[in-house]
Amino acid sequence: MPTRSVDARQDKRDGGGAIPFLLWVVLALIVLSGIAWIMDSPRRLGIVLLQEHYLAFVAGLSTAAGLMMHPLAHRLRWLDVLAGVAAIAAWLWMGWHFRDWMLDMANRGPEKWVPGVIALALMVEALRRCCGNAIAILVAIITAYGFLGHLLPGAAEAAHTRPTRLVLYLYADSNGVPGLVLNVAASVVLGFIVFGAALRAMGGAEVFTNGALRLMGQYRGGPAKVAILSSGLFGTVSGSTVANVMSSGVVTIPLMKRSGFPARYAAGIEAVASNGGQIAPPVMGATAFLIAEFLQVSYVEVVKAALVPAIIYYLVLFLQVDAYAQRHGLRGLRREELPRLGATLRRGWVFLLPIALLVWLLFWQNWPPGRAALAAALACIPAGVFCTRTLPGLRFWLDALADAGRTLVPILLISAAAGIVVGVVNITGIGFTLTMELGRIGAVYGVLPLLMVSALAAIVLGMGMPTAAVYVVLSVLLAPALVRAGVEPMAAHLFILYFGLLSMITPPVAIATYAAASLANADFWNAGTTGLRLAIAAYLLPFAFCINPALLLIGAPLGIVAAVIAAVAAGYLLSLALTDPWPVRQIVLFAIAIGVTGLGFVFATDSLLTPFLSIGACLLVRFVPGFITPYNQGEGTS
Repeated sequence: MPTRSVDARQDKRDGGGAIPFLLWVVLALIVLSGIAWIMDSPRRLGIVLLQEHYLAFVAGLSTAAGLMMHPLAHRLRWLDVLAGVAAIAAWLWMGWHFRDWMLDMANRGPEKWVPGVIALALMVEALRRCCGNAIAILVAIITAYGFLGHLLPGAAEAAHTRPTRLVLYLYADSNGVPGLVLNVAASVVLGFIVFGAALRAMGGAEVFTNGALRLMGQYRGGPAKVAILSSGLFGTVSGSTVANVMSSGVVTIPLMKRSGFPARYAAGIEAVASNGGQIAPPVMGATAFLIAEFLQVSYVEVVKAALVPAIIYYLVLFLQVDAYAQRHGLRGLRREELPRLGATLRRGWVFLLPIALLVWLLFWQNWPPGRAALAAALACIPAGVFCTRTLPGLRFWLDALADAGRTLVPILLISAAAGIVVGVVNITGIGFTLTMELGRIGAVYGVLPLLMVSALAAIVLGMGMPTAAVYVVLSVLLAPALVRAGVEPMAAHLFILYFGLLSMITPPVAIATYAAASLANADFWNAGTTGLRLAIAAYLLPFAFCINPALLLIGAPLGIVAAVIAAVAAGYLLSLALTDPWPVRQIVLFAIAIGVTGLGFVFATDSLLTPFLSIGACLLVRFVPGFITPYNQGEGTS
């Protein structure tokens, strides 16, 4: 039988029973309404609906679901139901009157702003319950700034806005909650969440894991390489790092521990590999489409730019795992422990067809991303039936919809909250001020300090936030300053995406590492520091492609080739440095990696000097005695 998602099974264990019927209906309604909107069903039925009508409906349902999913007290859940009904009513009130209000913007009577206060307040409370206090406090501070910012002195002073105007701007304007951010989340991201849920529910994640296990499991450190391959394949479409950890980690983490990897190392590998799926083409957890929307470029351009950094990310991780396994003599799994290749191919090859269909529709047929994702999700059904020879019943499909809705609710809420951030930034003028201040840092101290400040801000602001929402919030706050300082726009947006995602594996929050550590029974801090070392490429690559956009395939062919060779060589040297047991040699290898390839990368990108320097450094380190600690001889080869 196709399997329910790991998230759903975890929720049942935590919740102690079936999803309450009302919440189950609301979650399914979110997904069904999104599918209907993506497929343009209202127009086909002759119903005239504006984008704001749909977004108001989604905002109300998401708020109600968020309140009911995380009740304040189980014995008083009816209070959360009443609050959810009030939220739905407040948002539907805006949707019902939206056209009239747009023609009567000067009138800001209580019949407009009172429902607005209710809708926004309940939405922030639902956000707090679903996504944590940190992001809710951030949104509350930004909202308070919108009301009181005009009282602050100096550069922090905001333009004065009447409270009723600000409430209506955030509640009912396309620059506020029912705007671009929520629209992308409720259409494009929703489509890919449905695709990922369909793939999991029909058994596609299990097939990918088994295939990776058969391909890589027999080599040294095989289970760790399986984790990298399977997490990368599934992570690009899942849209959630934590969901990816919980889906593949339940299989790969025990295998890694059994083959000799310490628990902290197994947790770190799974967390870093799962996080990389969010920056790996073709889907990038649906963030590729957000970047394309913000930059007003084609989706193909985003995928092209993200390709080389993603390859280097996984290459460095793979090399570190291989070097660690070789140094410690960690063997692969015995052949009889692995799934049979013939059985895996016969059972699972059909799950490649939905992904192939998705790529074909996006690249060659130019379908809208959300609709292409839904078509791929639909293709998962016959693929799953072909594998299991069983057609699941109606309850299975409705539960699968509810599971997808459960994944969507935090994303929709934080995207709606991002609308508050965007609205306040626009109406107060703080966005321009922030850009000017960060630009001054770049002008006075240079681009590198500006990038370092932006990286730290991105990690802090991105803590605990879903992938798409991380990018959306940071693209509004940080990207303009980077572009103003001379950073290539594509590089600036990928920079903030990388560092926003790194909050998932950067202590003290590091929720992806926390999830992986819980599966591995590992100490969180040990797993977190191990993950930092394994993800070294992710911390350095954004600086590299901001300084030299050739890594994003932007520029002259010779410069692109030189930059790619330099980056790969640096990754190889770093992987050796971070797995060497002797601190002195680690420092020497790290210095060679940064010094030789870094200097060539920055100063000789348009000549053949960079490749020669980079390759020469690798050969020097690899073959000159004393640079590398002799390996233990484990079975198998890389």
